[in-house]
Amino acid sequence: MANATLIGIDLGKHCFFVHAQDAHGHELWRRKASRSQLYTQIANCPACTVAMESCAGAHWLARKFRACGHEVRLIAPQFVKPFVKDNKTDFADAEAICEAASRPSMRFVAVKTPEQQILLALHRMREALVRERTATSNQIHAFLLEFGVSLPIGSVAITRLPVLLDDPAHALPPPMVSLLLRLHRRHGQLSNEIAELETELRRQLAENEAGQRLLTIPGIGPMTASSLLAMAGDVHGFRCGRDFAASLGLVPRQHSTGGRATLLGISKRGDRHLRSLLVQGARAVLRCVHRRADALGVWVQALLRRRHTNVVACALANKMARIVWAILARGGEYRANPRPA
Repeated sequence: MANATLIGIDLGKHCFFVHAQDAHGHELWRRKASRSQLYTQIANCPACTVAMESCAGAHWLARKFRACGHEVRLIAPQFVKPFVKDNKTDFADAEAICEAASRPSMRFVAVKTPEQQILLALHRMREALVRERTATSNQIHAFLLEFGVSLPIGSVAITRLPVLLDDPAHALPPPMVSLLLRLHRRHGQLSNEIAELETELRRQLAENEAGQRLLTIPGIGPMTASSLLAMAGDVHGFRCGRDFAASLGLVPRQHSTGGRATLLGISKRGDRHLRSLLVQGARAVLRCVHRRADALGVWVQALLRRRHTNVVACALANKMARIVWAILARGGEYRANPRPA
């Protein structure tokens, strides 16, 4: 154990599989440990590199192992899979983690702070509640349509549902009326819970200086800014803004062979929720881009004359991601450049 320079851990809920190597990549020992045993083993090891997959519980363990003096490397699971030899076993996964972590060109995941994980949990909860509210709204529309009542699209029609049910022109059976009123109450409860979460996110964003600087970027509101703070981590781990945009899946996929470069649609890697927020923010900018006389507005208007709106929205989202990296990495805030001569 004293000569171990690299330790790979295959994470689980109750059981952990540990693979240790020396400086030459030779296996020293492998063990199965419970959670309490893992803490003791890693704490008693001399300072070395501990590698894990970036999955549930990895960031908390990374902070705990860093406190013991170890260097922690988190690897995306899709980068570990190619190094698994033969059949998939827990010890083979731990060995593959060591192999992947020893590659000099491997890209690692930044360890998140507790504050970032709290923001991320709030966003995940809000996203789940929004999906549930949408499903409840669709149920109300579908049940009414079965009885010949067609509601307009939008949440305003849902709020007026009790008035519609009292209308004698829509003679619905009493059990169906009771069911619809129950769904209406559930829709209101979900809306209140979403509003409370958004208030908490805005409160935390107001206390964050970097988040306030992100709000100066066109197309980025409070939800997008707080999601960026939760997901971006340490932006200094990216060499440039293009690498940060690529981690969000906003750059074209490539299928190149024989010296011929072929570009496809965006790769859609990274966090889908954050990417959708950036694209929707870009669409908001496109609605009033004709009012912008700065360099960004001129660039977008020129692109709209040559490309489809969806392509321009993704291109603008890419540019927004690069601006986000520049602000978080170099400081300052967004300043609209004057229109070029």
